[in-house]
Amino acid sequence: MIALETISEKLAVAAQWNESRGTWWLNPGTIGVRKVATVMNEVHARFITITAYQLPGAEGFRLEYHWDLEGRLLGLPFLIAGNSIESIFDLCEAADWIEREVHEEYSIEFTGREYEPLLLRKGDKTGVNLREDPNAQPKPAAIGPGQKEVAL
Repeated sequence: MIALETISEKLAVAAQWNESRGTWWLNPGTIGVRKVATVMNEVHARFITITAYQLPGAEGFRLEYHWDLEGRLLGLPFLIAGNSIESIFDLCEAADWIEREVHEEYSIEFTGREYEPLLLRKGDKTGVNLREDPNAQPKPAAIGPGQKEVAL
């Protein structure tokens, strides 16, 4: 079994791996996502997915890259202040679809790649699906079938 410290050494990251809810997390610091993908390929880790979160206000986004290494789930978070990060789909073919989805949902540009037409809403603009508008007003709760609106 490959020791997680091997990955830390290859990345030259001093941070320690921390286990939380079944995932082993490592903060890559200033290391780029392409370097991480290269090291993960070297240790034969399997790319699983990217989870994207829009941070409050104008703080940017958190992208969590998930990998499987010999049955261990590994997570490496990347904070991006703007709206771009390097693409890894040429290093990990499985990243193609999720990079396209994240691009469409949040308008995050994965640099170094071209995009085919939109997958989710053909002809629409990117970012219209999940990206929050910080100026949006809260939506009223929907009334379900058989329920009556009650004035308070």
